[in-house]
Amino acid sequence: MISLLDIRARIADGTLSAADAVRAARERIAARDPAIGAVLRTAPETAAVPERGPLAGIAVGIKDIIDTADMATECGSSIHAGWRPRADAAVVSRLRALGAVPLAKTATTAFAGLDPAATVNPRDPGHTPGGSSSGSAAAVAAGMLPLALGTQTGGSVIRPAAFCGIAAIKPSFRLLPTVGVKTFSWALDTVGLFGASVADIAHALALIAERPGIEAPAPERPRLALCLQDFAGSADADALAALDRAARAAERAGASVRDLVLPEPFARAWAAHPTVQDFEARQALAWEYAEHRDALPPVLRGQLDRAQDLTAADYDAARREAHRARRLLKELFSDVDAILTVSSVGRAPKGLGSTGDARFNRLWTLMGVPCVSVPVPGDGLPLGVQVIARFGDDGRALAVARMIEEALGRA
Repeated sequence: MISLLDIRARIADGTLSAADAVRAARERIAARDPAIGAVLRTAPETAAVPERGPLAGIAVGIKDIIDTADMATECGSSIHAGWRPRADAAVVSRLRALGAVPLAKTATTAFAGLDPAATVNPRDPGHTPGGSSSGSAAAVAAGMLPLALGTQTGGSVIRPAAFCGIAAIKPSFRLLPTVGVKTFSWALDTVGLFGASVADIAHALALIAERPGIEAPAPERPRLALCLQDFAGSADADALAALDRAARAAERAGASVRDLVLPEPFARAWAAHPTVQDFEARQALAWEYAEHRDALPPVLRGQLDRAQDLTAADYDAARREAHRARRLLKELFSDVDAILTVSSVGRAPKGLGSTGDARFNRLWTLMGVPCVSVPVPGDGLPLGVQVIARFGDDGRALAVARMIEEALGRA
């Protein structure tokens, strides 16, 4: 993998130019992507490469539901084939202002749904890279790009990061703008980041969000709560073993770890997530459904078919469950710095017929809180754990995640 911080350090000391860093990314894409299918298209060769700016020299992958004025945005669907927006999404404009080069549009499942894209897992092409941010995670894991944007409505940032063995953050809800991002669910959609390490994504997020405090040190003795989310079912033995390894590493680094059983309101909120998501998706994709239903992929088409029966009363009741759980979560964080839980059910499933299961992600997306996926070293396909902090405390989530990442590296 390619470290954003390493590239920036080499540019700062004069051993690498920004133009050469971006040129090298183009070369890596040309060499590696044919076997992976993470990149759909790249910016024109004539695209300017700024030599100044805190992210100068950083080539970025942009999930193909995020608008770019110089590259088509097709949302993973033939319905939008060839569509060229007139303007960049707000987050893409911010990247350009920082000197970064949005270099590649990365593969997404259709409209960020559940029907798989053609991308394979760089760790083993016989396995899924996860979704819906399939291409962004795979491109970073394959060492093509040092930074990529994804989105999460259920588990579409955290899960592919875990499957591909990289770091990622789903920030606090609306920390990064979704203006110019194709909507699936306006109450849930969150722009996130993928990188080679927690330090890389912390640095990028601090710059993009204009909040330098995000790059903060961890508390000396962080208080962690180990949470299994029993209402979501059981994780695989390998995933639970990885969670235990991460907890023990955190303790060696000075953290205190205690068990946390989430009370019943969280189970109701978890069960309410699909109602919120699908009621909004029915409206966000109303034109595609009305005009091009037969062109929608089968899982999404069936999801929208079922969503036609949801009522405003169903939606309002689900939203109330979410609000109750958010209030309770705020209280739980009064004596806990971060929650530690699994990033996925287990390792990336075999085959490309599914992007995996988001059941250990969707509660936290509904809560709007920051979640960081930390790779757990080991044999076989990658595993990850996620660190969750209170709403708006993205810096603490990243700091604790970095502490665990470094402790695992020393183990």
